[in-house]
Amino acid sequence: MKQSQSNPQMFTIDLSKIEGKGDFPCPSCGVTISPEDESDSVYSILETKVHDETLEELVIQCNKCGSKIRLTGFLPQN
Repeated sequence: MKQSQSNPQMFTIDLSKIEGKGDFPCPSCGVTISPEDESDSVYSILETKVHDETLEELVIQCNKCGSKIRLTGFLPQN
């Protein structure tokens, strides 16, 4: 059986509109993606975009369904 990951979807999530600690479900398969998970078992970081030492955007890939998720809306660290 072959998994279909030849055409993964791209989603954009604005983290400033999420309540709580930043956990959110994958828009495609629903698996919970948490910024606290550093194991790379649920998602992988593909790309980071930094401007003036501030994280602006992060592109991750869900390891369950292969969807790519662009994360925006990071709050500046004080």
